[in-house]
Amino acid sequence: QVQLVESGGGSVQAGGSLRLSCAASGIIFSVNTMAWYRQAPGKQRELVARMYSGGITNYAVSVRGRFTISRDNAKNTVVLQMNSLKPEDTAVYYCNLEQTRLETRNYWGQGTQVTVSS
Repeated sequence: QVQLVESGGGSVQAGGSLRLSCAASGIIFSVNTMAWYRQAPGKQRELVARMYSGGITNYAVSVRGRFTISRDNAKNTVVLQMNSLKPEDTAVYYCNLEQTRLETRNYWGQGTQVTVSS
């Protein structure tokens, strides 16, 4: 099994910055994807940023140029640096790890609240 523990988050004014961290432990394969998703009240969970173990990244259009995802494969950690935050970034942010051996499995962190006030 895999456990994901998130840290960071909190409240900030618009234009500010926050940093989210996630540490994965357990049986983790060398090839995997780590990502951040978010879910705002009344909305579906959406992908914010994804980074493959090989280094390729994907970002939601709404966060491009403001958020940066990075990871340390040796430590199985992923970080989301969020700059120029907007009120619409307010949501619960979830760390995700996806890996495949005989089947694809997704693992989730407990979620951390990010609140951006105008």
